[in-house]
Amino acid sequence: MSFLGVGEWLVRREQLTPDKIGIVDVATGARLTYRTLNLRARALAALLAERYGIRQGDRVAMLAANSPEYLDAFFACALLGAIFVPLNWRLTPPELATILTDCEPRLLLHDAAYHQLAEAARGALPVSAQPPLLYAAGAFPGAHAELAARARPFACADGEEIALILYTSGTTGIPKGAMLSHRMLTWNAINTQVSWGLAETDITPTFAPFFHAGGLNVLTTPLYHCGGTVVLLPSAVPDVVLRAIAVEHCTIVFAVPTVFQSLMEHPTFATTDFSSVRFCVTGGSSCPLPLIERYAARGLVFRQGYGLTEVGVNCFSLAPEDAVRKAGSVGRPVFHSWARIVDDAGRDVAPGAVGELALAGPHVCSGYWRRPEATAEVFRDGWWHTGDLVTRDDEGYYAIVGRKKDMYISGGENVYPAEVEGLLATHPGIAEAAIIAQPDAKWGEVGVAVVVPRVPGSLGAEDVLAFCDGKLARYKLPRRVVFSDALPRNAMGKVIKADLRARYIAGVTPPPTPSQSSQPEGRQS
Repeated sequence: MSFLGVGEWLVRREQLTPDKIGIVDVATGARLTYRTLNLRARALAALLAERYGIRQGDRVAMLAANSPEYLDAFFACALLGAIFVPLNWRLTPPELATILTDCEPRLLLHDAAYHQLAEAARGALPVSAQPPLLYAAGAFPGAHAELAARARPFACADGEEIALILYTSGTTGIPKGAMLSHRMLTWNAINTQVSWGLAETDITPTFAPFFHAGGLNVLTTPLYHCGGTVVLLPSAVPDVVLRAIAVEHCTIVFAVPTVFQSLMEHPTFATTDFSSVRFCVTGGSSCPLPLIERYAARGLVFRQGYGLTEVGVNCFSLAPEDAVRKAGSVGRPVFHSWARIVDDAGRDVAPGAVGELALAGPHVCSGYWRRPEATAEVFRDGWWHTGDLVTRDDEGYYAIVGRKKDMYISGGENVYPAEVEGLLATHPGIAEAAIIAQPDAKWGEVGVAVVVPRVPGSLGAEDVLAFCDGKLARYKLPRRVVFSDALPRNAMGKVIKADLRARYIAGVTPPPTPSQSSQPEGRQS
């Protein structure tokens, strides 16, 4: 018996729920059933195989905005056993060329918006390494029944075949390609359904880019697996998102805290009909309690999420009834997952202590593409070491303290920036804030608060320091405050601290280029 590959999901969905709407494309008004989606994917698979010779193991890259064609390409590649490689359209041609050199695609798909970028990235490669270009809309066959009948899906043996490569960690050097197998994508879908209670009646607005795990794997692929509906939005424009939630009767809304903040500040937030929404899921960074409380006042429940490209992407679940009582917690591990909190030697830490989160289970990726050393560094004895520092309370709820690389030591004491940032988020005059460390002759390192005021010029450094005084131990208090118009963020809203260190800490080497710094990190929280 073979493994049911991701490419066959649409075949099963057509058998089970052929007339159910799988995609609502807000940009065009199209409403596509699972029968139509299966025909489109199979027709494209036949085209890719017949015209371009795409076979199992070949890489097919895509540089495009979210669209039904994007998902056609993903499922068509999965049917053929080819490896789909979404590309970050925020990158420059040289950066994209670095990724293309690494994955060596047989074909580069693109849409009209990113045609010039695709041409430039392809042109940055040696002529012998330049893949053919294929326009993702005009040259795609759509629901072409005769062509679809010619599709010859590969037989997935055990699920370990790679379906997807997502490039991560561009903020720390050359991006690494996380290899996501058919097994991993399937178990992420199962974990999400079982642990979050997803059903075919669920509807979600999707505006996070598909080149990021948050766009593709938080809710999109799990909902395809169980037969739900994905409402595709071109971007997170607040009035468009709020209108879609009400008009399409969305039941689950996923976004990073900055997007939820922008929705909350829009004039129509107070009158938007949220009666269909079962819960909201947030990730990318910790969600401030005032934001949770504001949504709760509108009858909306938050579930703080946690995940990373390489492990799932949905690794924990917080029950809706615990959203306020356990605010700041990501909950407990999802059903088919195991979690440990370990020290630098890989030993379990004492209860309540801070340590690095390590995860294991069928939702772990297959490592990094052509990077065995990087894989061995984080995947040891069956456990994926996430680089995130966490604690677990006496009820078994986990809380993210911060990134291991962001923690600093001041006067011999560990300081976790997330704790200080959480306090600053409660200041009514602060829109957002981040903590970075700078060298100090006396204490080794001290904190620097980078603050974005809600009203420019309304705060002074002394106001920020006075607000913190008495609320945190002295060694945790920032010793310096700088003000900024905005914090640099990647595609999923995560603050890029390498940029902040380069800007505000003397002697720190700046990132290679501003656009490389916008390459998304893997984790969702």
